[in-house]
Amino acid sequence: MNYIKFMALTILASLSLFGFTSSEEIEINIIPKPVSVKINQGHFLIDQKTKIFYNFESDHSTNITSAINNHLIKFFSFEPLQHSFLREPKKGSIFLKLNRALKMPKEGYRIEISKRGVTIEASAPNGLFYGVQTLIQMMPADAEKLNEIKLQSVQIVDFPRFDWRGLHLDVCRHFMPKEFILKYIDYMSMHKLNTFHFHLTEDQGWRIEIKKYPLLTEVGSKREETLIGSGRSSKQYDGVPHSGFYTQEDIKEIVEYASKRYVNVVPEIEMPGHALAALASYPHLGCTSGPYKVATRWGVFDDVMCAGKESTFEFIEGVLEEVLALFPSEYIHIGGDECPKTKWVECPLCQKRIEQEGLKDEHELQSYFIQRAGKFLNSKGRKLIGWDEILEGGLAPNAAVMSWRGVDGGIAAAKQSHFVVMTPGSHCYFDHYQSDPQTQPLAIGGFTPLEKIYSYEPVPETLSQDEARFIMGAQGNVWTEYMKTTEHVEFMVYPRAAALSEVVWSEKGERDYTEFLKRLGEQVKRYDVYGINYSKAALDK
Repeated sequence: MNYIKFMALTILASLSLFGFTSSEEIEINIIPKPVSVKINQGHFLIDQKTKIFYNFESDHSTNITSAINNHLIKFFSFEPLQHSFLREPKKGSIFLKLNRALKMPKEGYRIEISKRGVTIEASAPNGLFYGVQTLIQMMPADAEKLNEIKLQSVQIVDFPRFDWRGLHLDVCRHFMPKEFILKYIDYMSMHKLNTFHFHLTEDQGWRIEIKKYPLLTEVGSKREETLIGSGRSSKQYDGVPHSGFYTQEDIKEIVEYASKRYVNVVPEIEMPGHALAALASYPHLGCTSGPYKVATRWGVFDDVMCAGKESTFEFIEGVLEEVLALFPSEYIHIGGDECPKTKWVECPLCQKRIEQEGLKDEHELQSYFIQRAGKFLNSKGRKLIGWDEILEGGLAPNAAVMSWRGVDGGIAAAKQSHFVVMTPGSHCYFDHYQSDPQTQPLAIGGFTPLEKIYSYEPVPETLSQDEARFIMGAQGNVWTEYMKTTEHVEFMVYPRAAALSEVVWSEKGERDYTEFLKRLGEQVKRYDVYGINYSKAALDK
């Protein structure tokens, strides 16, 4: 849901009560742009004697104070500030106030900075963490050794427009090391993005350890070589084996690391298509006996999981059992995209399934497949989300849709009262070129510059107000066919992810691209310090 009604009924009243001014008066460079900022006279100075206090004691206090101290250490060569429990703010301190009665979304926060100190208030730890991210962006953007840090006196009220503020990463076409995944999550949290879509299985590689099915990583995580050159019609290969997967201990570490930064990790286990790595590992999952091999080229393949065999569903449930034990996410992504029906048409078992279940055709067979996966997830207290092809043939009642082939799938799902994440290829695919291809590293194609992403509006005008509440948010997708290195991934993602962060946080009427670029000019100074290999295409103009 978004918070339009909430904002109308409660926050606007609060803004009026406290005398906050329009965000047009912003003089500080925060991304994403806060709902309301009031600049006051004076400053507060953070120095080595400043202490951090909080009125709650839990792991959350460690997560949030660590965010402050880690930044102070890295940027300004501070020693860690002392921190401890205290019920009320103390002059000259940074006070983190958890107020469960505060009428604000759990990711919202208030900041008041005066000569007396800093108070960050929120109804949940998530909000305090995001308040700290804003506090960090109010500090100088250049890293240097300082004895004190000057903060402008200010009052801020802020909360996100959407619940799902996502960034995806495909680690199947090219495997990315665990250490980079942790950095990727850090960069997300800097921008108040809260959902990491972890694309773990594909035709070109299976990247998650499943102990019940060891061949998935023994066989499925390795491919002989990789297509090179531009275009899927290329016949050139690099002759270099490619492999890699995450152990279950790796996954636990990633999920825990993300939780400390208030990022939810949504795993994707592709089915019934994009499954050649699984078929190569366990050929009985296919409609034929194969032979199958892990794909070495890109594209869509006719070999998919057999929908007529009970053993296929036994496999899926076995895999999902272990996935659910690793990922606490409410939603589990099952793919469902680009599943050719050719083999199903030819398969006697699939045709028998169609007849037995009274299905109309192979499209309804895919719906049957997806619904079985969805029922299993529901029985475990989870929900299914998939690409918009899962709409074909009918959708399970609790399923959510990720609309990638334009916005029509999202519109159709919302009109059927299904929750939706908007991620159309036209605006949200970060594997596209962002400047003149002659000046850029090889990409899959397309042209999605920073300004186009910033212009995106996740709620289609054709939806009524009631239907619009089913739009959970939006997400940027990062497919890595042409991204062999972590540096290339960073180049394709930033600063485009910063633009998307404002799209999903701020109201459409509050966004201004020229003004965003001004604030981005400060943010990229932090990218420089963190070593993010960002694109300067939109900044050099």
